[in-house]
Amino acid sequence: MATLYDEIGRNYSARRESDPRVAAAIEDAIEGCHSVLNVGAGAGSYEPHSRTVIAVEPSLTMIAQRLPGMAPVVQARAEALPFPDRSFDAVLGVLTVHHWKSQTKGLAECARVARSRAVFFTIDLEVCERFWLFDYLPDLIQIDRPIFPRIAQFARFFESIETIPIPIPADCRDGFLGAYWKRPRSFLDPLVRRSISTFSKIGNIDSQLARLAKDIDSGVWEKRYASLHDLSVLDLGYCLVVGRGPAGG
Repeated sequence: MATLYDEIGRNYSARRESDPRVAAAIEDAIEGCHSVLNVGAGAGSYEPHSRTVIAVEPSLTMIAQRLPGMAPVVQARAEALPFPDRSFDAVLGVLTVHHWKSQTKGLAECARVARSRAVFFTIDLEVCERFWLFDYLPDLIQIDRPIFPRIAQFARFFESIETIPIPIPADCRDGFLGAYWKRPRSFLDPLVRRSISTFSKIGNIDSQLARLAKDIDSGVWEKRYASLHDLSVLDLGYCLVVGRGPAGG
């Protein structure tokens, strides 16, 4: 059951700790749910500690980084969840749907095993495409555009969906792509890039990174994106999609 994260995930947990503000939004979204299935759980970011949780993760590399005392984990894929119908109050998926081989099968499985709701932390690319990073690295958005689910796709599997924007704080602790929107020099760090899956799919970007470094050092970046200076949070399209009730149920 080899996955992308068997290759790139060896030091993933060091850079991808939970951000408390994102975690609080997820906690609010699963309020009232006592049992949670965390699909594509990785090293366990954002797993609620106050509930009964089962984690599902296909990558042994990621499973090995889960700390002692964390939720029990089953090696499996979203497309074939090894649980009966309506087994959990909630299903949680954190930045995972775009990695699934079949989003159709995976979302159908999540809807099948959820009694109350399914909560997905994902990206609305129609908003995210405005991120300044793509001015320097346009190939990144070309990689993400075909794999990130459109918000309307979730509606096919649930009776109703709610979209909750998650503005990203300037000092976000989780090292996903948008976390460094106000810290451009971070993208020059290879360790940062290695914890972001999209960078593993791109070719040589030395010249683009050199341009970014030059613009940072010269002050060009600061002037070009001066509108960011006084912001403490930024809407980059990150959001929670909350699905309730299986479609046609």
